[in-house]
Amino acid sequence: MTTVLFVRHGLTAMTGPVLAGWTPGVHLDERGREQASAVAGRLAPLELDAIVSSPLERCVETAAAIAQGRPLSVQTDDRFGECGYGEWTGRPLKELAEEPLWRVVQAHPSAAVFPGGEAMAEVQNRAVRAVRDWNERLGEKATYVVCSHGDVIKAIVADALGLHLDQFQRVTADPASVTVIRYTPLRPFLLRANDVGGGIANLLPPPEVSEGGNGGETSTGSDAAVGGGAGTT
Repeated sequence: MTTVLFVRHGLTAMTGPVLAGWTPGVHLDERGREQASAVAGRLAPLELDAIVSSPLERCVETAAAIAQGRPLSVQTDDRFGECGYGEWTGRPLKELAEEPLWRVVQAHPSAAVFPGGEAMAEVQNRAVRAVRDWNERLGEKATYVVCSHGDVIKAIVADALGLHLDQFQRVTADPASVTVIRYTPLRPFLLRANDVGGGIANLLPPPEVSEGGNGGETSTGSDAAVGGGAGTT
């Protein structure tokens, strides 16, 4: 049984108003660095066989916090990178919410193809393939971390649960949250989802926000810390 801990990167200055996507140079802000340190502390008791990350800075920095003090270096895999949002990259969420494609992303994401970018189905395919490749490489007794983005993690969870991609917007992956899937020869098992370390803060009603102002994601059912939708700033 291979256990994979999917950690979403911590907060950045773009988390909330803008769809960062593959924008270069988006680093963790002070809040994100604190989140990364906290999740590293939570995971410290676990022996890890690898720490794998999206190549984007906000993920590498979160993964580096987890790697600190361990005899492991962070390995990057482009397949865990953010969805390619193409012409949507860097645009305000409030503005994107007015686009006809926005409703497709919410209701029928398996049909969504971002202008000049990727299809959501392609993102899921590459990410799931990456998980299975790493599982095979590390072995059935391995426990490892993958630091990635909200939409990518949500798509992997949907696959693990046997859900159609059109259901992935019902999954949440907040910044610095931990989602754990155990892969067995029979089937995957979801052990934890959107675990932010105890407390009830993420269970409280979200603050009032305008449509699209949901933390840099294309989902509409989360708070400013977001759990997934398009773009994990």
